[in-house]
Amino acid sequence: MSKTIIYTSILSLVAGAMMFSAGCVGLPGTSLGPLSVPVPVPSSLQDQYEDQAFEKERYNYNKTVILAPIPPGTEHIALDTPSDDEVMRALEKARPTKNGIPFLETRERTNVKIVKEKIADYVDPPRVVPLAGPLQLHHAHYKCTIYFKDIVHVGWPIPHTITNEDACEVVYIDHDHYHMVGNVDNGKGNSFAAE
Repeated sequence: MSKTIIYTSILSLVAGAMMFSAGCVGLPGTSLGPLSVPVPVPSSLQDQYEDQAFEKERYNYNKTVILAPIPPGTEHIALDTPSDDEVMRALEKARPTKNGIPFLETRERTNVKIVKEKIADYVDPPRVVPLAGPLQLHHAHYKCTIYFKDIVHVGWPIPHTITNEDACEVVYIDHDHYHMVGNVDNGKGNSFAAE
C-alpha cells in the first residue's frame, strides 16, 4: 500500500474520532424534529398572553370563592370594591385603545379619574350547591364611572388630532361570592366557625 492511502485513512479516523468526541453528532434518541427549532413570538401576541396570564392570576373569575358564614345579627356588607386596575381593564375590553394602526390612527387616554359607587349589595337565601353544601350567594354590584381625556391621532390622509376633553364611560362590575350557611365545623383550629 502506498503511504498516501495509509495517511488519509489515519487522518480520516482521527477526524472521525474528534467529531464524535466533540459532540457534533448526537446519539440517536427522542427528537422533536422540526418542532425543535425555536420560533419567535410576535410582541403583540406576547403582550396578549401576558395580559391573559395576569388576569387569570389576579382576577380569576372561573374560581368560586366560599367565605365564612355571616354571623347572625350582623350586617352583610361587601368590602371588596373593584381596584383601579380592574376598572381600567374592563374599560379596555369595552373601548379598546390598542386597535389603532401606528402612524395611521392611534388613541390614548389621559387625566383619568374613576368614581366607584355600590349600586346593590344583597344576599340570596340559602341553597344547596352540589359538592359544596348549603351556601348563600352574596351579590355586590358596582357602577364605575371613568372620566378621561380621549386623544385620537390620525396620520393619513391629512394628519390631525381629535381631542375630547370630557370623555366619560360607565362600566358595571360584579363581585359575587358564596358564604357558608349554618354551624360550620371544619375541624380543630377553625377560625371562622359560627357559634
